[in-house]
Parts: sequence; C-alpha cells; structure tokens
Amino acid sequence: MDLKDIRKRIDFLDSRILRILNDRMELALMARKLKTNIEDSEREKTLLDRIRNNSPGLINSEFIEKIYTEIIKESKTLQKKDFSLIGFKGEHGAYDEVALREWDKDLIPIPCEGYHQVFEGVRSGLYDYGIVPVENTLGGIVGEVNELMVNADLFITGAVELPISLCLLVLHGADHREIRTIYSSSQALDQCSNFLSRNNLEPVQYYDSAGAAKMLAEDMPQGVAVIGSRLAAEIYDLQMIKEDIDNLGNNVTRFLILSREENREEGDRCSIVFSTEHKAGTLFRALEVFAKKNINLTRIGSIRSSMGDYTFFLDFIGSGRDENIVSALKDVEAVTVDYRFLGCYKEKKIG
Repeated sequence: MDLKDIRKRIDFLDSRILRILNDRMELALMARKLKTNIEDSEREKTLLDRIRNNSPGLINSEFIEKIYTEIIKESKTLQKKDFSLIGFKGEHGAYDEVALREWDKDLIPIPCEGYHQVFEGVRSGLYDYGIVPVENTLGGIVGEVNELMVNADLFITGAVELPISLCLLVLHGADHREIRTIYSSSQALDQCSNFLSRNNLEPVQYYDSAGAAKMLAEDMPQGVAVIGSRLAAEIYDLQMIKEDIDNLGNNVTRFLILSREENREEGDRCSIVFSTEHKAGTLFRALEVFAKKNINLTRIGSIRSSMGDYTFFLDFIGSGRDENIVSALKDVEAVTVDYRFLGCYKEKKIG
C-alpha cells in the first residue's frame, strides 16, 4: 500500500466518521422528544466513564474524553433548537428524502426501517411528520402504505409529486466496462430492466436503493454499481455515470406528508377515506355527490380487507373551507360508513 492508497483510505474513513456522527446527532434529537430535560448529568458521567474505560490501543483516553465532551455539548445545542423531525423509509439518499427536502428543507430527516415505523413514529410523537409514497406512475399504488392509512388515525398535511430519475452510481475511479452486477431495490431494478438486459448486467435485489449506495461506499466491492438517486451519490461520494435509465419516461411518485394534527392552513387538495354497505349502488351514490357539485376527483383507490370489504380513498381538488366542499362531505358521510376526513393541504408538483 503506497501513500496514495493510504490517503484514499483515510478519506474514506473520514467520510464514514462524519456519517456516523450525523446518525448520532439524529438519535440525540429523537431522544429529546422523549425526555423532559436536556441536561442529564448522570447520563453524561456514565457515558464518559464508559468511553474512558474502553479507549482502544493508540488513542489516549484524555483525547477521547475531549472529543466526546464536545459531542455531548453539540448534541445539547441541537436539542435546544427544537427541530421538527420527519421520518422516512430507507437510508439517507432515498427518494423519500429527496421529496421531503422539496416539501420543507428545514425539517430533519430521520431514516426508518419500514413504513410501519414511519406511521408509528408520527403517531407516538417521536416524529413531527412522516413522508410515504402512495402511488407511482409505473408501479401503481403502494399497497402497504394505503393499508396503513386506513387504521393510522393520522392526517395528511401535504403532498409532493416528484419525478424519479434513476441513476447509475459507481465508486470514483471505477472502470464502467468492468461492471457486472447492479444492486438496488426491487422496484428500481424492475423499472430499469431494459437497461440491465441491454448491457448484460446482473440485477441483485437490496432492501433499499439508498442502502445499496451506502453499501457500495462502505464495502467497495469490485465490478459493482447501484441504481439510486443523485442525492445518494452526493451523500456517499459516488460517481453518477448515467441518469434516467428507467424503461419508460414520466416516472413520477406521489408522496404524502403525515401528521398527528390536521392542517390548519388553506389547502387546495382534500382526501377522505370511507367504506360502503354491501348494497348495490352505494359507491355510486358517494361518487355521484361529487359529480353533482362539480368537484374534480383526482384519485380513486381501494384496499380490500381480509374480510372481503373494501375501503376507498378519494382525493379531490378544493378547499375544506369552501361551502360547496363542506356540503359535499356531509352528503358523502351520510351515504357511507367508517368515513374519515384525512385533511386539506397544498400539493407541490416538482419539475
């Protein structure tokens, strides 16, 4: 190993240390949501004692203690700022994070293992908001998210329509002619199947496209590329060698912003959920209300329960403060069961 190789390895470790430190600060912000006071001298003493007693080989314990004293100080500084947190599924660099940055760049994105953790985090108050994809122009509705929406008892406070640009990412300096294997989520691999087939590339399913980018940056496997976002390339210091490699154009995902509280600001889009009795024409009567009042429906979706019942999701243009909308919703509630108003909100269309 020569000096160039050593410095390259140092740069890699520095990047990894920064990402881990950022993860630690995120956990500190989450902890603030669950404790009454920022100051906790007993916890700090226990932490510093543990660090002092477990200092590895070359690192002097006094040096480590100085570092962690500053880390604790910065953690408390961040906790005092009382940031709003928003949960999303996946690792940093996921398209969900791209969308939430478009909605509100001041929110602190917190990665979650799955959609259930996003919903539960918002419900419990761990996160102020959550963001979830509800449908994609290529893949259709996201069934798991729609099922969770039925029983979540949360409100929709915003929406984002995001064009999805699927990018081919590699390690800096990698020879693209040596790439043989592509890692990404199953959805991304499916949407890029033509590109993969045309270039004789082997797809390997990974739990998350951004997770694949993180794996590539940390493990540095040879002959491997990933499909991910431009943001993932920036976060994990990867080289983007090709954009828009999906099979078809017009790849757009619609994301919903979730909250425990109903949006109180003026909106231009509303959402409701309801079921109907097992009688002929019941769904028609609900939809007829919107037709008679000249209200434009923008989405009609349904989820079938294990009992064979259907729950319907409706999005439509209008404000919850409009008398025509208010009247329509009263009429819909009268002819449906398990009716719930999900919120009136603004929707951003990106691109």
